[in-house]
Amino acid sequence: MKKNLLEETSLALLKEGFMIKNVKGCFDLLARKEEKILLLKIIADANSLNSESIEEMKRIASCVSATPLVITEKSGSKLEDNIVYSRFGIFTINKNTLQNSLKQKLPFIKSGKAGLTTSLNGRKLRIEREEEGMSLKDLSRKIGVSKKMIINYENYSSDISLQKALKLYDIFGAEVFTPVDIFSEIEKILYLCTSDVGKKYQQLGFKAVETKRSAFDIIAKKEKDLILTTVGDNFNKEISLLSKLLDAESLIVFERKKPKAEIPRIKKEEFLELENEKELIRVIKEF
Repeated sequence: MKKNLLEETSLALLKEGFMIKNVKGCFDLLARKEEKILLLKIIADANSLNSESIEEMKRIASCVSATPLVITEKSGSKLEDNIVYSRFGIFTINKNTLQNSLKQKLPFIKSGKAGLTTSLNGRKLRIEREEEGMSLKDLSRKIGVSKKMIINYENYSSDISLQKALKLYDIFGAEVFTPVDIFSEIEKILYLCTSDVGKKYQQLGFKAVETKRSAFDIIAKKEKDLILTTVGDNFNKEISLLSKLLDAESLIVFERKKPKAEIPRIKKEEFLELENEKELIRVIKEF
């Protein structure tokens, strides 16, 4: 099931002009279209998600200004089309919802602890109501809530139940709702490195994220400089392709034996002696 879902998701992205790369690790697909970057975890059942992998994917997404998404067909029970679910703080949707969203048909309905809800745009509700010549009292009767509640709806953008949303939809259409932007970037995550190489990156002024389930060991960013780093005497060949898709540099920090690889490399003790970012960038550019 995962293989089919991965193929269908990849095809949908390619049709919309994304460049993609299959990845082994905390996420399964890296997709990019211009400045939009997606990290996608493809899984048959969202109930099988590993929280540590998801947290790592979130940290990487935060570092590269990407959107992490979980694409699945069920979470115990089947996921419905055009409804946004959530697992470990990441939007979780089925492939049909993804396909529609890629075509700018974003979903309006969210599933959460309060059940199915949608976000109401209070300002647009007031405008639509006034254009229809409808009083607050008239609308309150049609929706089945108090006049005071309609006033609250119009003064504050809020989530409302699907039942009330459907009544408003019948009157005003979709204009009074705010779609769920599943492609929004994740909030910036503060993260402390524990390895000496990661700490050195931070000393040099980089935001650095250490990984355990990715083709690289550290991803570091400072302003426009993005570096995927492998630490040790072995490296994953995927790092070059990932770097190309992310417009990033690649670097191997080796300990004893210099790897035979056509990417920049530096001995660990030399890396730890670097005094500033410019020295590091020079090592990479002069390779």
